[in-house]
Amino acid sequence: MTMQLSRRLAVLAAAGLLAGIAQAAEWPEKPITLVVPFPPGGPTDMVARVLAQSVGEQLGQSVVVDNKPGANGNIGNAFVAKAAPDGYTVLYNTSSIALSPALYKKISYDLRKDLAPVALTAVVPLGLVVNPQVPVKTVAELVDYAKKNPGKLSYGSAGNGNVTHLAAFQVAQRFGIDAAHVPYKGSAPADVDLVAGQIQFMTDTINSVAPFIKDGKLRLLAVSTAKRLPNFPEAPTLAESGMAGFEAGAWQGVMVPAQTPQPVIERLNRAFLQALKTPAVLEKLRVQGTEALGSTPAEYGVYIEKELARWASVVKSTGISLD
Repeated sequence: MTMQLSRRLAVLAAAGLLAGIAQAAEWPEKPITLVVPFPPGGPTDMVARVLAQSVGEQLGQSVVVDNKPGANGNIGNAFVAKAAPDGYTVLYNTSSIALSPALYKKISYDLRKDLAPVALTAVVPLGLVVNPQVPVKTVAELVDYAKKNPGKLSYGSAGNGNVTHLAAFQVAQRFGIDAAHVPYKGSAPADVDLVAGQIQFMTDTINSVAPFIKDGKLRLLAVSTAKRLPNFPEAPTLAESGMAGFEAGAWQGVMVPAQTPQPVIERLNRAFLQALKTPAVLEKLRVQGTEALGSTPAEYGVYIEKELARWASVVKSTGISLD
């Protein structure tokens, strides 16, 4: 390569960088779409809408939630992965994004190549809940009841391979519970059937089932956290209930299409972190049983890598595979 050509390439690269910075300085000039890859009214949607309002107020533009459910979040994930990298299409992802590479032989996007991390936002604990018609009040009683009624119980989830599926699978596997898995397109429809008695139990996000628990329509047997939840102090942890060391939650975060200008990513990061420090937002999350987190884009990238390794190990041990 000649010296002259090298200089021309350097000039072009600098021009491209300056153009990206200029674009970021003007961003946002129009409403932003926040894609939630799960149905309206579900646990992910509930948190996303709280954050979207605060972020929109900070950026001076509307942040419009667009629900694109299906395929354990992969439909919405793929939509954002293929969107223009201009900061106007943003993904509100969940832990399912770290499960899919281990669960599916083929997915239409590459998590590492097609999406860029912005921030880790929150984690929602899981609760093991049963329909009150099931005559049990503890995990031990559920195990005993299931063994006396083999093949008669079924459990729901927010979708095949979702963390709500894998957590329940691990519970059933650990205690030798013979129960059929019934996947749904999100927690909301699964909760409806659980309340109606169409399925008997589920490990679901606590913000999704909390209203039903408080109304007596569902019974909480245990929670998935390392410590008991302040909102439900009487409920033991699964670790206390015979699953020593078990801890799981549905974490959430924000990603954008790869090649989105770094200044835009940084501005989005600041807006979400500020939202997670806002008292009104924190109170809404507290009521939902959701813990606010927060990270830099780089920290979120490291976290995702760790979760990819963790869940690959879990999926391998369970033998679950989806096509």
